[in-house]
Amino acid sequence: MNKIAFLIMLLPVLTVNAQKINQKIMDEKSGKEILFGYCNRDGFYTSAFDSSYQANYQAYVTDKPVIEKLKPKIGDLTITIVMGSWCGDSKEQVPRFYRILDELNFDYTKLTLLCVDRTKKAGDIPMDDLKINLVPTFIFYRNGKETGRITETPEDTLEKDFLKILGD
Repeated sequence: MNKIAFLIMLLPVLTVNAQKINQKIMDEKSGKEILFGYCNRDGFYTSAFDSSYQANYQAYVTDKPVIEKLKPKIGDLTITIVMGSWCGDSKEQVPRFYRILDELNFDYTKLTLLCVDRTKKAGDIPMDDLKINLVPTFIFYRNGKETGRITETPEDTLEKDFLKILGD
């Protein structure tokens, strides 16, 4: 692996460690606090997102045969999730996705979680290159190159769409 590919692979880890995580701002539309910027799972437990996160995580039953097919395909994968803690689809799909990642024993140092406001901005984090129109958006990368994404809701199920992106 060359140095550039290695640095791209580590970018999520280095970037998150250099930034404050799980920041909150006031959502003007709802008048409630929302998560903003770089986040991790801990942010879900300290916000209004917590009750929906817990309920959707616990209730989601994964497709075990698909999980088994995914396991050997995730070694060199990095993932970016862009979500809004104010968004109904994010409240439903992100906890489900974490359930899948947990069952895959995914290496969370290869995951970047970005929480945006209703304008799809995250402060001084450059978002234009990600081309986010709807949230949540799950972006999958191999060797620093995007291999696919799931936007808003899956076509089938999260794990089946995940497998299609990685190649059945």
